[in-house]
Amino acid sequence: MDSDVGVRAVETSSRQEPIAYQEEAILEPYQGMEFESEDAAKIFYDDYARRLGFVMRVMSCRRSERDGRILARRLGCNKEGHCVSIRGKFGPNRKPRASTREGCKAMIHVKYDKSGKWVITKFVKEHNHSLVVSPREARQTMDEKDKKIQELSAELRNKKRLCTTYQEQLTAFMKIVEEYNDQLSLKVRNVVNNLKEFEFIDVELTQRG
Repeated sequence: MDSDVGVRAVETSSRQEPIAYQEEAILEPYQGMEFESEDAAKIFYDDYARRLGFVMRVMSCRRSERDGRILARRLGCNKEGHCVSIRGKFGPNRKPRASTREGCKAMIHVKYDKSGKWVITKFVKEHNHSLVVSPREARQTMDEKDKKIQELSAELRNKKRLCTTYQEQLTAFMKIVEEYNDQLSLKVRNVVNNLKEFEFIDVELTQRG
């Protein structure tokens, strides 16, 4: 009896090993971790989610009462919460859509700090469900909203890269303009000085004549 339990334990352990497999080290969130912006925090947690094997969900936020700016944001797992039953709203014969919600508590809470950074103030690591292994399996667990979040996050990363490239080009162009202005200012000063010298010589010649 004991030997059978041991065999089952070994088999269970061996089946779970692929979930722990990872091609490279995954940078885990931690309390006090800083980001340059809310979007940077979203991109980081989305990448962490994809590597670990779950789908990020953008959750609640807290806004400033003065100007409406977002001051804090929760980012979690797409299996967070529970689907509210709406049976009877569309009639008893309507087949309910399968829910991906399992009440998962995994999340990070990021908050805008007075230093200008966004800081993780809370990190819940544990999931109450199995994590998928491959991106293909991850895509199968997404609902339409989560797919849209993934697409927008990827688009945001591309936009940020383009923005960085444009900013570098603009900086280089402004440097060229600044150098040209310096050279032009020097030429203008030389012309002014030359005019003053000519005026002085003309006055002296007039007085002598």
